[in-house]
Amino acid sequence: MAPTKGDDAAALFAGGWSCSQAVCCAFARDFGIDEKTALMLSCGLGGGMGHTGNACGAVSGALMVIGMKYGRTELGDLASKEKTYEKAQEFIAEFRRRNESLSCTKLLGYDLSDPKQLAAAREAGAFKTKCPKFVRDAGEILETLL
Repeated sequence: MAPTKGDDAAALFAGGWSCSQAVCCAFARDFGIDEKTALMLSCGLGGGMGHTGNACGAVSGALMVIGMKYGRTELGDLASKEKTYEKAQEFIAEFRRRNESLSCTKLLGYDLSDPKQLAAAREAGAFKTKCPKFVRDAGEILETLL
């Protein structure tokens, strides 16, 4: 069986890339974006946007992918803007259905904006035990949505 985009994203994450980078990079080449550019663009979104515990980086990376596919490039192209928002909402609804939240803090159970809780999350292995599912889910959802 051929690997899925969810598998690709999970492998990138297991290889050391952040959640946002793994999801974004798994799809980037499909839209003519080289790996280095995708990695740089999505780098600050991991850990709930720069370790602030906000939106899960896998979600942020996925929204970047949706923008790559449907995003508006001309000011007057409101149809593309609306299509992008529609797909973003579909993605968010499915991710939330699978995981109950979009918040990195709620998903992990640690407030990454607090250095002590970030250290506790690392010590507990939360990024290795919980995040792979979120990354894989994001890739799987995107694959069906795109």
